[in-house]
Amino acid sequence: MWVFSTAGCRWLGAAGALAVTLGGWAAGALPVRGGAGLWERHGGAVTAAGTLLGYLGLTLLVLAWWQYGRGLRAGARDRAGVTLACWAAPLLVAPPLHSADVYSYLAQGAMVLEGHDVYGAGPSVLRPGELGFDAAASVGGHWTDTPAPYGPFFLVLAQAVVKLTGGAVLPGVLGMRLIALLALLLIVRAVRGLAPERHRDGAVWLAALNPLLLLHVLGGLHNDGLMAGLLLAGLLCAVRARRWVAGGVLAGVLIGLAATIKSPAALGLLFAGIVLARRRGPAAGLLPGAVAAAVAAGASVLAGTGFGWLRTQSVAGTIHTALSLTSDLGLGLGLLVSGEPEPVKGAVQKLGLLAAGAVVAAVAWRVWKGRLDPVLGLGVSLLALVALSPMVQPWYALWGTCAVAAVAWNGRLGQLLAVVCAGLAYETAPSGHTPWYGFLAGGAVVAAGLWWARREPWHGDAPEHGAGGSAVLPAQTAGERDGSARLAGRGPGAD
Repeated sequence: MWVFSTAGCRWLGAAGALAVTLGGWAAGALPVRGGAGLWERHGGAVTAAGTLLGYLGLTLLVLAWWQYGRGLRAGARDRAGVTLACWAAPLLVAPPLHSADVYSYLAQGAMVLEGHDVYGAGPSVLRPGELGFDAAASVGGHWTDTPAPYGPFFLVLAQAVVKLTGGAVLPGVLGMRLIALLALLLIVRAVRGLAPERHRDGAVWLAALNPLLLLHVLGGLHNDGLMAGLLLAGLLCAVRARRWVAGGVLAGVLIGLAATIKSPAALGLLFAGIVLARRRGPAAGLLPGAVAAAVAAGASVLAGTGFGWLRTQSVAGTIHTALSLTSDLGLGLGLLVSGEPEPVKGAVQKLGLLAAGAVVAAVAWRVWKGRLDPVLGLGVSLLALVALSPMVQPWYALWGTCAVAAVAWNGRLGQLLAVVCAGLAYETAPSGHTPWYGFLAGGAVVAAGLWWARREPWHGDAPEHGAGGSAVLPAQTAGERDGSARLAGRGPGAD
């Protein structure tokens, strides 16, 4: 078995991140207009070379990440924050990677500033001379005429970036990257606060050092990172609060802001409410939801966009993605039984959402009865929602993974999520497209990861012993073979 020191992993991952960035300058999701001579599209040979370099860098990053996690699991001590800084730094100057969504964000922010109905039309309504026109030219085909599915708080942030940068593409992307960096730091703070002290580096490993997060939050600038950071920060306030009223209010504010970025974050209100209800009675459990509703209403009014975001939450579901099990199953069944597959597909998608609701209800009941950690319950619920949703993108897996990382990074679920995240990181090319070879590469990585998980299964707590960051990490420790089967033992509201 290949072995490496934690310090070696740090520099190997940094080299991988640098290769990803360099490959992105040649083959990333480069703008059609507004690259300012720095981010310009290239010919076929340069693009192919950049794509190959990007995938090579991603492979180095995944290998370093897996080995780094094995080291932490084996008891090695290291400064995960330093490693994160080394891996994240090259990505700060990269063009958009693995997604062109940031151009939609900028165009939608400009639409609000120019007086367009962002919930009634897509970026194609922007005209020459208007803010965001250059960004709109780079919006992916599916989203050109699609209304914004994002809530008012995120559009306020997008407006601010567009206004400060005058609608210029390159400065606008860097402005959105600053928001992504703040989201990354918020995720780190939240998972460290939710995790037991001796497991904080491990929690950061699965949540923030995760190549899927680095690629799609810091590189691809997806707003899912900010949603996850605010959501976990809100749950942290509920779980750790010394005074339940203050904890409930802060939880409601933060989760309310998260839900006005993307609506699935509203699930956090259920688990924050359960935490407070178990501590102070059922009435206390209503506090986060009431505060969040007020925050959402206030944001809708102050943003100047109104409540149109409530009716556009389903627009993403109209786009078929290969990762959606219910959409694939529904389409297949529809083609078998009818010449019009859409009605069958729609019915299967609705059944999937009902099944997800049933899973959430069952998990919430276990949390209420004290049989499951509320943070873990939130993570499992989000993962179920994603798995059964009509539209699934690779980075959606981060919603639940970040929560699971805080309390169960070193168990079987954490190990399985590490494998899945590593595979999903390969699905999209640096340009943001989803080529067939991305699925093959992702499948190969998942197969290798499952072999690793079968050979070295993780069962609960990591051993206490371990060497410093320069120690060579063993292929497998006795603790890994004989570890206990605990996933997470903290009760709701425990310190």
